[in-house]
Amino acid sequence: MEIGFLGSGIMGKAMSINLLRHGFKLTVWNRTLSKCDELVEHGATVGETPAAVVKKCKYTIAMLSDPSAALSVVFDKDGVLEQINGKGYVNMSTIDAETSIKISEAIKAKGGDFLEAPVSGGKKHAEDGQLVIIAAGHKALYEEALPAFDVLGKKSFFLGEVGDGAKMKLAVNVVMGSMMNAFSEGLALAERSGLNPDTLLDVLDLGAVSNGLFKLKGPTMVKNSYNPGFLLKHMQKNMRLALALGDKNVVPMPVAAAANEAFKKAICTGLGELDFSAVHKTLN
Repeated sequence: MEIGFLGSGIMGKAMSINLLRHGFKLTVWNRTLSKCDELVEHGATVGETPAAVVKKCKYTIAMLSDPSAALSVVFDKDGVLEQINGKGYVNMSTIDAETSIKISEAIKAKGGDFLEAPVSGGKKHAEDGQLVIIAAGHKALYEEALPAFDVLGKKSFFLGEVGDGAKMKLAVNVVMGSMMNAFSEGLALAERSGLNPDTLLDVLDLGAVSNGLFKLKGPTMVKNSYNPGFLLKHMQKNMRLALALGDKNVVPMPVAAAANEAFKKAICTGLGELDFSAVHKTLN
């Protein structure tokens, strides 16, 4: 069975290559088609439009940058809706629940099936098949996509109704974004106090706050290396969407709001295309 894949950015490319290495056949598309060249080298074929990909494949996965891109791929000319009748569509992008529901309703109205399945994890997790997949929507499509999910991730959750997956992913990102800012402040405090930041990493790793995020990002942050595993501008987008969800549910989120402002400052100083850990540079 051939799977469609829309989006060949940092995450989409890593996920596609992982699927190809495990024997899946892929037809891929990206707004800039030249970004699919590396995937072709791994055995993928290229569709000229999202509609062409959907027409060819039983179900299609999308990993796109933001809600605007997710809507465009579905609703624009030569978009997903033109060929979705009798097909499945799996959105693995991080978007807000309202956008996910809008896409779901349009796809169902055209005779297609929809599953939202945002992921927790960055480039390294995608390369290693260690993402956490948070799905909701059409249960039969979820079960059909499980062989691919088992390659892409270490665990998949099915939460029920469309929108629940999107909300859960935003809750996860609130914690991650806030943690990264606290971690950055701790590193800056150690450095400015004349301490060895590598020793701080060792102490943290042996203590109660030991976690995978610090272990993965700490060594590169100490070296001021911020090759993107997850773009800072996308983390800020996720924080913004999470704060909007907080407003809707009247949840005070002062820590997340402060973290969002730090990411915004980083974008204003030209760090948006770096890894989200580059928020640390705003404290230098």
